[in-house]
Amino acid sequence: MKKWVILASLYVAQILPVAFYGQTLHVILRQQGVSLELIGLTSFLSFPWMLKVLWSPLIDRYGWTRWGHYKFWIVLMQSLMGIAIAICAFLSLENNFTWLIGGMFVAITFAATQDIATDALAIGILQTSERGFGNSIQGAGSYLGAILGGGVILILLDNLGWTNSMLLMALTVFVLILPVLSYQENIAVAKTDSRLSLSTLRGFFQQPAIGKWILVLLVYMMGVTITSTMSRPLLVDLGMSMSDIGVLNGIVSFGGGFVGSILGGFILKSLGRKRGLIIFGLLMAGGIALWILPAIGFTSLPILYFVAASFQFTYSMACIPMFAIAMDNSRQGNAGYDYTLQVTIIFVGSLLAGAGSGFIAESLGYPLAFAIASGISLLGVLLVLMLPNTNPK
Repeated sequence: MKKWVILASLYVAQILPVAFYGQTLHVILRQQGVSLELIGLTSFLSFPWMLKVLWSPLIDRYGWTRWGHYKFWIVLMQSLMGIAIAICAFLSLENNFTWLIGGMFVAITFAATQDIATDALAIGILQTSERGFGNSIQGAGSYLGAILGGGVILILLDNLGWTNSMLLMALTVFVLILPVLSYQENIAVAKTDSRLSLSTLRGFFQQPAIGKWILVLLVYMMGVTITSTMSRPLLVDLGMSMSDIGVLNGIVSFGGGFVGSILGGFILKSLGRKRGLIIFGLLMAGGIALWILPAIGFTSLPILYFVAASFQFTYSMACIPMFAIAMDNSRQGNAGYDYTLQVTIIFVGSLLAGAGSGFIAESLGYPLAFAIASGISLLGVLLVLMLPNTNPK
């Protein structure tokens, strides 16, 4: 039970600045009349999550083992993340917006580095049979962090103001360090090359059927990124306030994702990894297509709540088998690097999709953009069919 609490708290903490930046920035920019093209291009600000593979070998190689190899990195990075968020609390949205973006970029970089160590810790302490439920906990923790960082904070901004809201988020990050402080790490870490070497890359790419898996990683989540990026400016265009969007997109929507993460972990036990990717992927494509409804004028609050919650519910379930397979493909001793490399491949596909999403929506309209996103998700499901059915449940 203790390891589940630790993992949940760490995943909540690391997603806080990411959810805040991803959710809040899009809303603020659209309220200020910024074009959809520019909003789509802000996806490039997630670079630390794509580039973290470059320094992931350092996390595998070096660490203060008196604390625990990965525990050292987690405590250090999470502390620095909290400090960076606290500094941002005193930067004005109106007068220091460039510095604020820089500060949040730094906070996200610390969160991305903490994620390397957290994922490696999870791989080390979870048995193969526990990884499905482990990724369920990861998803639930991430959604709880998204509810706080992308929903509650949006609401607090309207009531407490910028500084107090940001300081509360920083305090939450520090509190979430407490569970891991008492954990005694006992993971044997192989002394691998600390550089991003050809031999390390070759070892990963020599695994069976890895080429097909990389195609799945690239395409499977592209449709989600298009939908997530464009749904927020759509809500602004529908005339919703920041608080309304905070409730809908940050609490109702992510609440659906939280439930989906827990439920999906249990369902995956009977489905297995590959079938889970297929079935959950089909549901995810349907969840994406639902966004066509508000885009063509069905904008009553019950419909918006249903669409937003269904989208995150199905997406969260699809994440569980995907990240469980990513854990299976992570070699012991190189777990931080291998897992991070796979997540980076997902981010490459997501970055391309997110950057182009605004141009698609601006030229073709929201309904066709969501239809294309759903079609891309179905393509991802077709690619899953090529995978060998060798993964454990």
